[in-house]
Amino acid sequence: MAIASRLRARGVLSRCESSNLRSLLWPFLNRGFSSSSIPFHLERVGFIGLGNMGFHMASNLITAGYKITVHDINYDALKKFSDKGIPTKETPCEVAESSDVIITMLPSSSNVLDVYTGQNGLLHCRSHLSPWLFIDSSTIDPQTSRILSTNISKCLLKEKKGFADNPLMLDAPVSGGVPAAEAGTLTFMVGGLEEAYLAAKPLFLSMGKQTIYCGSSGNGAAAKICNNLAMAVSMLGVSEAFVLGQHLGITASTLTKIFNSSSARCWSSDSYNPVPGVMEGVPSSRNYDGGFASKLMERSVSSAPLLLKHVIFTWNCVRRAMTLRTSPVSSAIFTPVSIGMNYIIHT
Repeated sequence: MAIASRLRARGVLSRCESSNLRSLLWPFLNRGFSSSSIPFHLERVGFIGLGNMGFHMASNLITAGYKITVHDINYDALKKFSDKGIPTKETPCEVAESSDVIITMLPSSSNVLDVYTGQNGLLHCRSHLSPWLFIDSSTIDPQTSRILSTNISKCLLKEKKGFADNPLMLDAPVSGGVPAAEAGTLTFMVGGLEEAYLAAKPLFLSMGKQTIYCGSSGNGAAAKICNNLAMAVSMLGVSEAFVLGQHLGITASTLTKIFNSSSARCWSSDSYNPVPGVMEGVPSSRNYDGGFASKLMERSVSSAPLLLKHVIFTWNCVRRAMTLRTSPVSSAIFTPVSIGMNYIIHT
């Protein structure tokens, strides 16, 4: 980094202080860096899950200059990387042994748990882990993320790296779909320790264009479920509207122009149009190949009612506690919140 180098040359910074400054300022630099500029604690990345999304995400990290090791249960997916000279491993545990950071991109909570805690999983050698940071970009429920994060924080590091005394985890699901994964324009929703988020930001910006810090562990996963719920509802509405309009004699291209210049405009109409032949570069233009599978969306959206039940349970506990308080202040707080929660519960 030019800033740190110039200051060190002038005697303002020691070599050690220069390295610390580089680590602090790195997250705020632009994309397009060389491998020699990658912070030492992010240099070796293990990537597990090379499906429609993971393949492109791992490929973008390779292009950015990271030293990547990959694993997937699909041999054909692994071969695409081994043919390019990228190291492949047979188990998650083997990936962990040669990585500073692990990124997982898997279909479901059960897959994530198996990769992390199963036989030959990432935490198989939990007493002495090589990776200081685990990033899960899968779309899973927040509770699974929080449980994993707690378990990981109880492990020990084989070697201290950066500020971390124990390994850390970030839940960092993405939005943008396969086209954004390929183009490197994903949006990351990140939960976990903020210092870890800032330290890992160069990784995120090698795969995406935007990162949003959502707060504590599990909040990234929660934000993703909320996003998917809203998107699924809009996609269903847009799809039904297209079917109705075409049955009434209006072409899909005409409806698209109307939607995208009126109050119906949304991501499902202007960026991921569901009708074949209307928009290039989206799944509908290639026989729905390479998109977000319906079964995965169903699994994601089905998490929302379970999370709402948890919210309602927590709310009932709060309500019982609040009824024991009779001060004017507590009544002023309790009444409007109670009205709002009752609306949510009964609708």
